[in-house]
Amino acid sequence: MLKALNKNAERWALLVFYTLLVVTMAVEVIRREVFSYSSIWGEEIVRYSFIYLAWIGAAAAVRERGHIRIDVIFNYVSPRVKSLLYIFGDLVMLLIAVLAFWWSFETVSVSWKFGSVSHGLRVSMVWFLMAVPLGFGLMMLRLVQSLIRDVADLRSGRPVYEGERLFD
Repeated sequence: MLKALNKNAERWALLVFYTLLVVTMAVEVIRREVFSYSSIWGEEIVRYSFIYLAWIGAAAAVRERGHIRIDVIFNYVSPRVKSLLYIFGDLVMLLIAVLAFWWSFETVSVSWKFGSVSHGLRVSMVWFLMAVPLGFGLMMLRLVQSLIRDVADLRSGRPVYEGERLFD
């Protein structure tokens, strides 16, 4: 079960938030066009679903090495140097993710302290603001997994995992 969760956790979460976004948006369009009525909560659900989609999707892209990068230099270096460059990149990204994770809790703690709620849903803003630390937390987990994989590949002499390519 843990293996399936490790492989598909982001996919399942993305599916839930994407479905929530699309269904809510469709309902709101029908309500607005057919019944000439719309709600403020529908717009909020779509907005916050999109925010969670972005942060969870960023973590999924880290797992698959799908983020935009300039990789021309990788074509001209040895496999060992390529592995070291990926490890260095992951370490820098991990440092940034740790800092962003730490700093993102300031906003969450202020919202918690003052009890701010959303305008339409009247739900604590903490639930929505937690998308940022959750996204960076997932990124940190995936970066640590990537570092472990890359170091193991480097030690064994295997080529480093480069992710799936969209274009060749």
